[in-house]
Amino acid sequence: MSSLAIHRSSEVAATAAAGEPRRVSVEIADAARLAILRAQWTDLLGRAATPNVFMDPALVGVAAGIEPDARHRALLAWKTVNGREMLVGVWSFTVGRPRRSMLLAQMIIVPAYVHGYLSTPVIDRDCLDDTLDAMLDSIAFERGLPKIITLDMMDTGDTTYQALLRVLTSRGSAPCLFDQTRRPKLASELDGKAYLEKALSSSTRKKLRQHRRKLSEKGTLVSTVVTEPEAVRRAVEEFLAMEMSGWKGSNGTALACNEGEAAFMRGAMAKLAEQDNAAVHSIHLDGKPVSMQLVARAGGAAFTWKTAYDEAFQDFSPGMLLLEDYTAAFLANKSIGLVDSCSYDDTGYMSAWQERREVADLWIDARRGGSLEFRALSGLQKTYRDARATAKAVYLQWQKSRKSK
Repeated sequence: MSSLAIHRSSEVAATAAAGEPRRVSVEIADAARLAILRAQWTDLLGRAATPNVFMDPALVGVAAGIEPDARHRALLAWKTVNGREMLVGVWSFTVGRPRRSMLLAQMIIVPAYVHGYLSTPVIDRDCLDDTLDAMLDSIAFERGLPKIITLDMMDTGDTTYQALLRVLTSRGSAPCLFDQTRRPKLASELDGKAYLEKALSSSTRKKLRQHRRKLSEKGTLVSTVVTEPEAVRRAVEEFLAMEMSGWKGSNGTALACNEGEAAFMRGAMAKLAEQDNAAVHSIHLDGKPVSMQLVARAGGAAFTWKTAYDEAFQDFSPGMLLLEDYTAAFLANKSIGLVDSCSYDDTGYMSAWQERREVADLWIDARRGGSLEFRALSGLQKTYRDARATAKAVYLQWQKSRKSK
């Protein structure tokens, strides 16, 4: 068994730094261990400060099956309540080189896979500080793990992030923030009709009605939602083919261009569908999809994970037509309190949603007091990313000036 075998942090350090008994224990679990914790995960989602489907243990299992040599793991935090152990935290990760970096050092990477869009751990809202402190100690004491944690797209506007800042301060450390942005989310008490009337201008709504009417003149136009596992499986295959046929396929960025990424999406949506946590929204014309949206669920949160449309119909704004449909469907579903767009920023057609989620890329040090290693490597990374951002801005400005001539 590897050095990353399941263990309790209390076996490594039975007391906190101040010498007090640890109230939360943490284990580092592999995919086999996670596979038997479905009921505990579902129960935790009902108590979570921030539900996050990208921490779902099932997805860790899918990723581990596709990349058996990668170290896909999760921190599981437990607390004894009324004589029984209760799962109070899950933070999945892998170990490797940091993304978007020139550095070769091994670090803890969150989210654990490329197509994860939120790194916030799922933690019981009633014990955020204790759980985060115990999780960081479990990494700090584990000899087989790096001590620098890279967090891509962490929610910086929620209570979990505020708790992380408090914990880091108490440990004598501080995060290193890189990119910070805002992306669309849907969180409203309005119904679909009222929301879209408020979010879209009258001229935009009129144009979309015209697009829908003209598209329906070409055949039978139907908006569908599938959630049954076999129907989801078929829809994912249609999605992969549609995405591959467009510009992403030409650029080599479609999921189907990479066998591992396509296998991950198939496996992830299949596992989520088995738990009634996946859906595919589509607009079909004469039985063929025109636009599609893959949706994942975690408790009261939904995530519009991946979208694609048939570019032969791009003049009809098929993505916006579908957004109208699933916006109304989400707002009609009282079990959904928030929908995360999973966008990189607040540009694009999903910016029609009025609410925003604040996210940032950041690195943190699991060691108490920080370290020279962290300060040096995070400083290099910040310099590198700032230089890339400057170069990109200069390039875009150059392109703009060329077009204006």
